[in-house]
Parts: sequence; C-alpha cells; structure tokens
Amino acid sequence: MLDMFINSVRLFLAGKLFRDGRAVLTQWLKGFAVSLALMLALGWWVSPLVGVVVTALVGGALQPLLFKDLKYA
Repeated sequence: MLDMFINSVRLFLAGKLFRDGRAVLTQWLKGFAVSLALMLALGWWVSPLVGVVVTALVGGALQPLLFKDLKYA
C-alpha cells in the first residue's frame, strides 16, 4: 500500500500521473475558488468556525464531481 502511494506521488511530481495536466489544474482551481468564496462569505457573515466546517464539507464533496472525468496516463 505504501509502495503504491509512493509510486503515485512520484508520477504526479514528474507530471506523468494524468493525461492532461492542464485539465487537472483547471478543475482544482474551480474547486479552490468555490471553497475560498464560500469560506470567506460564511466566515464574514456567520462565524469563522462555521465557515471552515461547512467549506470543508462542501469542498470535499465537490472534488469527486470535479475529478470524475480525468484520465490517468
């Protein structure tokens, strides 16, 4: 299990894990932007603690939806 993780990290750092690295970056930036906006809005209007907790749940649920169509090399 640890060998598989280390191999995946090596491929990722070498830029050979995904077929289209630009698509990975684009999808990651979309998720980051939504999470950041939600955290800032909830932290400002409700409470910083509520903002962090809700943003973690929403951001975590959003990642599988964003990354579902990415292809591995």
